[in-house]
Amino acid sequence: MKLKNWLAQKSESRFAKNTLWMFAGQVSCQCLRAIYFLIIARLLGAEQYGLFIGVVALVAVAVPFSSLGSCSLLIKNVARDHLVFRPYWGNALFLNLVSGASLVVLVLLVAHFLLPSHIPALVILCVAFADLVFTRLLENSASAFQAFDLLHVTAQLYFVAGFLRLLGATALILFVSRPTASAWAVLYLMAAAISAFVGVILASKRLGRPRLALHLIRPEAAEGVYFAFGQASETIYNDIDKTMLTAMSTLDAAGIYAAASRIVDVSFVPITSLLWASYSRFFVKGCAGLESSAAFAKQLLSRASAYSITTSLGLFLLAPLVPRIIGAQYLHTVEAMRWLAAIPILRMFHRFLAHSLTGAGYQGVRAAAQAGVAVLNVLLNLWLIPAYSWRGAAWSSLASDGLLMVVFFLVISFIRRQQSRTIARTAIVPAVE
Repeated sequence: MKLKNWLAQKSESRFAKNTLWMFAGQVSCQCLRAIYFLIIARLLGAEQYGLFIGVVALVAVAVPFSSLGSCSLLIKNVARDHLVFRPYWGNALFLNLVSGASLVVLVLLVAHFLLPSHIPALVILCVAFADLVFTRLLENSASAFQAFDLLHVTAQLYFVAGFLRLLGATALILFVSRPTASAWAVLYLMAAAISAFVGVILASKRLGRPRLALHLIRPEAAEGVYFAFGQASETIYNDIDKTMLTAMSTLDAAGIYAAASRIVDVSFVPITSLLWASYSRFFVKGCAGLESSAAFAKQLLSRASAYSITTSLGLFLLAPLVPRIIGAQYLHTVEAMRWLAAIPILRMFHRFLAHSLTGAGYQGVRAAAQAGVAVLNVLLNLWLIPAYSWRGAAWSSLASDGLLMVVFFLVISFIRRQQSRTIARTAIVPAVE
């Protein structure tokens, strides 16, 4: 009994340390992002910044398919058995390079039809290579360390990526006389390439060299696709509104809304850290079924709720300070932030509920729910953005996050009831016989 308690305490201690490491890493990264965000937002102005963010949001829709769920498969399998690392590491890198390069071409074609013609092709090309190839290689490296519960290294890798982007923003000040979205896109690509190289080399040296095992890809291909679709759907209902604002409204509106969204994302960092630290554990808990992973989610939600509620109130009350910090041209960001203030609460609930489904092997159910909400989000934006500009995008985001929270809660409740009935029938039949 004493040994069991000691192991539980050690496990809880490691979990707490991982959460703190991810929090420190995320805070450091967000501080770096905040600095280069201020630099880029001021140097480029709302129009050029909106142009860049519109391209980033479009590329982000394709990002999950650049690895076909290999990051999550790597974490799931290695968290349960560390000995399988090398083949899953090799497969993750292989899928990333092949699918990422293919998607760069596809994004260029789609952007030709969706984005305004005055957006430079150089911006699209640089952002596509940075986010679809190099940033995903970095994420594969970070996932490798996450699978081994070495989240201090994961945090350090993301810090390096943020620091390199800050160096890029500094270079934009020092060496570019007339900063444009194109100039920033080139520096953005260079930072992503260097950070990817550092991540892959470090993971290969410390954890094991990659070994290609193509025979492992096919049995888990369906689950990998579910992960990819789930991540793509999440990106759509989180980010596609920025691209649609760029195409259907004004670049100024896109810049205002992007600034408000970025601030809301920064406020969610502590919850994101908890999600990162707990992700591999959801797979371990999920081995015992949905009841176990849902109970783990409930435990984490009890810790996170107070913070999310406080954060939402803070976003609403402190919104007027934003234009004083990033410039008077972002005056309407105050109203945008107040509309989006409830997002941290809604997002907290549906993220933890979603993780409980994934950990228990219901990634297909999760992906289906997310895909449905993503379609609804696009339809709402098509209706609301032409009529209400960024306000319509904000209303669509609130509706999507709220619906996702309700859907996940109902799905988990339904599955648990079905499982309880099955267990009850199994227990009754032998008694009758």
